[in-house]
Order: sequence, then structure tokens, then C-alpha cells
Amino acid sequence: MGVVRQQIEELEDSPILEVFRSGLNLPGLIPMWAGEPDVPTPEFICAAASRGLAEGRTFYSYNRGIPALRDALINYHARLWGITLPERRIALTLSGMNAVMLVAQATVQPGDNVVAITPSWPNIMRAMQINGAAVREVMLDRGNDGWRLDLDAVFAACDARTRVIYLASPGNPTGWMIGREEAERLLAFARARGIAILSDEVYHRIVYDRPVAFSFLEIARPDDPLFVVNSFSKAWAMTGWRLGWMVYPEYALDAVEKLIQFNTSGGLEFLQAGCIAALEQGEEFVRFFVDRCRTGREVVNARLGDMPRVRNIPSAGAFYAMFEVDGVMDTLRFCLRAVQEAGLGMAPGTAFGRGAERLVRICYAKSPENLNDAMDRLERFAADYRED
Repeated sequence: MGVVRQQIEELEDSPILEVFRSGLNLPGLIPMWAGEPDVPTPEFICAAASRGLAEGRTFYSYNRGIPALRDALINYHARLWGITLPERRIALTLSGMNAVMLVAQATVQPGDNVVAITPSWPNIMRAMQINGAAVREVMLDRGNDGWRLDLDAVFAACDARTRVIYLASPGNPTGWMIGREEAERLLAFARARGIAILSDEVYHRIVYDRPVAFSFLEIARPDDPLFVVNSFSKAWAMTGWRLGWMVYPEYALDAVEKLIQFNTSGGLEFLQAGCIAALEQGEEFVRFFVDRCRTGREVVNARLGDMPRVRNIPSAGAFYAMFEVDGVMDTLRFCLRAVQEAGLGMAPGTAFGRGAERLVRICYAKSPENLNDAMDRLERFAADYRED
């Protein structure tokens, strides 16, 4: 008899990982399955981290991040959203996913449930399940103009055992963004019921009609049951650095410090020097990257719109396109075959929960040349594709 919990053994791998494994090291494959760009981390960020390493910043550090980084994060929130945060409400985390796991550990236990607005990144729901909570999915509605939230459906899904409401805005994989009035209603509901909101705002800079996406922190009180998760991965092309941050209610400080202590004991100090450089010197790169994504969005939307069997769903933010191919019921099989037959790596909608089963996600944070090549391959593959 093994010693691993049955609950862990029964967790399903993400279907994205199955597709990824099928195409690992395949020559000539165009990878569009993961949420990362095809540009490396900017040199000025790498140089700052390298200087920190050369200066010997290799010792154990502060659990919640070095003071200089927390100060830089305070200034960043003030500059972007006009909000003032005390340093005690901010913590560095070893990836955005680590922040999600900390929130799960702090808020749920066996017998509880979490209401998740889907389609969404699957790892969030797995984190809640690992900590014993059941996940209740509330689907976004989709139409010709994009995705919409039915708040009444979210409220109806909550009961006495609901501990967390999860949403991502801008969303992965949908690009959906919550509006201020919707956020105010949701926060008022959570405040009255004593339910935490876990707001994934990792894509806050990847928006196309405004400088930055709305944040729940703009409307929240210091003691509201709100946890905001963020990451250095997307806006600054730092996916492999595995560093993020979180903002939490004032009363949660002790819990957060304990959980960081017993999970990771903090992050590498020399890498945090790179994060400071990103926050303080990175605006030019962010503008370049968002413009690159905007171009990619235009290329992909135009090409998908011309494909006879394909229906693209408009997105407001992030750097993904989600589309449906007429006649495709099994998107995992579609993506597995696309790897082998078209040299194209895509993410099946089955990975993202209810509302995405017949959809496919691609990341367009790529060069126009790569995107046009990818679209050529997709157009040929989708035109001839028939389910077995």
C-alpha cells in the first residue's frame, strides 16, 4: 500500500501537459500552447539580477521579499492604480501559482467549496482540490461580442460552505475583464457573506483599450476578504523566473508569513533585484510588449476570421485567442493530431473547465512571422480535419 493520499493520486494532469509532452523536442514545431512570449527577458532586468549575484546576494532573505522590492511594489500600485498599500499587505511569492496555493492553504479545508468563474486556468482549481475543497464552476456566457458574466449565477452557486470565489481578469484563457460595477456587486456580496475573493490579475498590463486593467484593489477596504495574485511573468517576459506577488487583507499578515515560512521561506535575493528593475525601469519594455501583442492579436483575429470552419471569440485582454472548429468535438484529440500532422502546438479547451470543452486556445505573444506561419498550418489542418 502506498503512502500518497488518494486525493492526490486521483488529480488529473492538465490536458495541456499531454499535448506538450507529445510535441516535446519535435523539430520545426510552433509552440502556441503556453502563455509566454517568444522574446527573452530584457537585458536590463537580467543585468540587475546578475549584479545582485555578483555582489553576493545569495543568503537567506526576508520571507515576504526584501524591503526594497516591497517599496517598489508599493510605488508601482500607486503609479498604476492610485492606491496606497502598506508594506505589511504585500508579499513576494515564488510564482503566481505559489501565491494561489498560499491562499488555498489559508482559506479552505475538506468539506468547503470554491466557486470558480470558468473557463479558467486549471491549476487554480487543482490547488483548491489539493487542499480538500470542492470546486463549483460558473460559466461565462459567450456570444458574438465576447464573454459575459452572470453575477446572479455566481451568487446562486454559493452556500454556507463556500469559502472562496475565484476569477481572473483579464482572464486566461478568455481575455474577459470584469467591469467596475460588477466588481463592486461581487465584493459587496463577498463582504456580507464572509467569502474570500481570489482575484488573479496576472495579465493586468496586457490590455488594448486602456493603460492597465481594473483592479479590485481600487474599490476594496483594507479589511475586505480580498486576495489579489500577480506575477512578473507576463508583462516583463519573465516566465522562467517563477516570481510573483500577492496583496492580502491586513488581518491575514500573520497567516501569510507563517505559510511562506513553512512552504518556501522566501525567495532568492539576487533575483529580486531583477524584479525591482522591471518595476522601476520597465515601462518602455511593457509598451513594446503590449504593442507586439496587439499586432499579434490583429494578425490572429484576421486570419481566424477568414477560415471557413473556424469561429473566433473576441477577447478584451491577455494574449490568447479562443476559437471553435466546426465539427470538432474532442479538442484534446484535435490538438494532439495538430502536433504530429501540422507541427503546431495548441491548448485544448478541455483543460479550462466548463464552457471551453469545444474550444482551442492559442497564445499570440509571438512575432508576426511566426503567427502567420502558424495560421497557415492551422488553416490547412482545420480544412482537412475529420474526427476519427
